Amino acid sequence: MLRKKEPEVKKPGKISFRSKDKCLCPVCNREFEKEELFKGRVNAGELTDELHRLYVPTAKFGEVFPLIYSVGACPRCHLALLWSDFMAIKDDKASLNALRDDDFNRQNAVKAIFPNYDLRRDRTLLDGAAMYYLALLSYEKIDLAYSPTFKRAMLSVRLAWLCDELNKKSPGRNFDYISKMFYKKSLFFYGQTLINEQMGTEPVGNLPSYGPDTDFNYGYNGIIYMNAILEYKYGQTKDMNLRFKKFGENKRSIARIFGIGKSNKEKPGPLLEHARNLYDLLNKELKDANSIEADIPDDEE
Repeated sequence: MLRKKEPEVKKPGKISFRSKDKCLCPVCNREFEKEELFKGRVNAGELTDELHRLYVPTAKFGEVFPLIYSVGACPRCHLALLWSDFMAIKDDKASLNALRDDDFNRQNAVKAIFPNYDLRRDRTLLDGAAMYYLALLSYEKIDLAYSPTFKRAMLSVRLAWLCDELNKKSPGRNFDYISKMFYKKSLFFYGQTLINEQMGTEPVGNLPSYGPDTDFNYGYNGIIYMNAILEYKYGQTKDMNLRFKKFGENKRSIARIFGIGKSNKEKPGPLLEHARNLYDLLNKELKDANSIEADIPDDEE
């Protein structure tokens, strides 16, 4: 009796390619291939309140995560950076020496969270997350002239998004916990970015893009917004007085973002919409807190 032929399962189409132009690692002075995403492989979905662009899987290419192609990682010394920074830091001997000395620690830290990652194959979601963590650790050793605090803020929130995706695919492996850890790191770095900018110790005015995602550049106002939304969603809750104080500061900053409500290059429409929504949330939190405080009898204060 002839067996019924099983239907052929089509593999997703190829989504990435190796660029003809190789990347030279400034730490170990070895070239490695640059993997890039083919154009037309994504189907854009909604924008979250964290300015994260979601993508809808397609029948031809399946799930695609454009984020993972924005970072390069040397397979020899495990230096990882945003692609443009491999050239930017090539003459900074102090940064390069610090990165070279931290090679072993960097690899071990990443293996502890993302075991079995591979920097030579076509990158997977796990490999991409590992590269982002390598980059987060790499920027820790780079001079302030290259705006590493802001870049660590952006990398951290992207890493949190990637860990959310890993948690969907592999529940029970603590990726949800790891994601929250990176959200909190991102909040810290965004806050420190604003402090450093105000003090003039680490300006960020010369950066080509502020993200936070790869689909749109929301500029410096995006940094202010991200600091506020992350504080609202992931900020500490032990000291509520401090929490509400930060809400008040962020509410005033958000009010300055959307001003009279007209969008332009500095204040694009999607940012205005999310800023208004966040403003309303912060305003409600502060009103509720004031209402509760007013209702407390004098002998209970």
